[in-house]
Amino acid sequence: MAQQHLEPTEPVSGHLGPYPTGDALAGYLRSQATEFLRALRQHRESGGTAAGAEDPVDAARALRRSVRRISASLHTFRPLLDPDWSESLRPELAWLSGTLGMEHAYESRLERLLLALHRLSGAAFPTQQAPVGSGPVAPAATSPDRGNLTVGAAKAGALLDRQLTLARTRAHSTALQALGSSRFHAVADSIAVLASEVPLTRTAVTTDLQPLATAAQERLEDAVTALPLVTAGHPYNAEALIHGLSPDPSLHPQDAPWHQVRLLLRLHRYAREVLTGGNHPVEVRLLTAGQALDRHRDASEAAAAAAAAARTPRIAPATAYALGVLHADQRHEVEAARFGFQQCWQKQTVST
Repeated sequence: MAQQHLEPTEPVSGHLGPYPTGDALAGYLRSQATEFLRALRQHRESGGTAAGAEDPVDAARALRRSVRRISASLHTFRPLLDPDWSESLRPELAWLSGTLGMEHAYESRLERLLLALHRLSGAAFPTQQAPVGSGPVAPAATSPDRGNLTVGAAKAGALLDRQLTLARTRAHSTALQALGSSRFHAVADSIAVLASEVPLTRTAVTTDLQPLATAAQERLEDAVTALPLVTAGHPYNAEALIHGLSPDPSLHPQDAPWHQVRLLLRLHRYAREVLTGGNHPVEVRLLTAGQALDRHRDASEAAAAAAAAARTPRIAPATAYALGVLHADQRHEVEAARFGFQQCWQKQTVST
């Protein structure tokens, strides 16, 4: 079996010449800058003050979407852009995207962990009440382990709720402070200028974008080749549980290459958007692969949160036990996501 390269993007119609050039890049960046300014206006009109309010959250997500695409384009097509301008703006875009994304990340992480606890223990949390009029529920016979998990699950859920809700509240405050800072206003001003004027190099207008987009594709393919796809070809990888609840608070060492592939896949997708002017839907295989890697990232970070909660001083043994089971469950979710990615990626192979 030999891996088949992703199909090259077809030339964009509507552009002068047989291939998209720096003009296509400039048009794409202008459109993303316009999306940023529209989302910023929506965020300001909604007030952006109430944590969890739908409009501010939607606006913040739209801000992040445009920021990610601008940043990715500056990275992939940097030889065609003024180097001083692009190299100074890229880290600011990374800061803004990361700051705006933390609140949603903590909210999603808490939801994932509480749902997993409920699934593992069968226990109802205080917010999950039995239907009115359903009558008494007979206690289910449980094994000692299931009993211990049920006892500890509620306290583990409460501990995670306190920790992650606090983290989310702080992230919300940090985001609001960032959006009111001079640092953000400098970034917004740069993007506002980008909406009308893109600082291309002199030769960019006649330069084919395809080689730079192909380079992004090849970086992705090389990173995927380096992944242990043979191991990921099995539903579970016992080696991924070796570290367990070790004292090391860092993310699992096996995860970093997979996170890198996720970022490279995003760069590849956005490069294709530049080539096509954003007018073509994402290929199903790329979308499916990206979704698997998103699940991988979410489960990895959720497992780390469970492990961090298990290190809380003076928690009850039943609580620590529940958190340990939850950590192992999320590490299995990590392996399931790797397996899903491997299954998706194998569709790109052909017999030689």
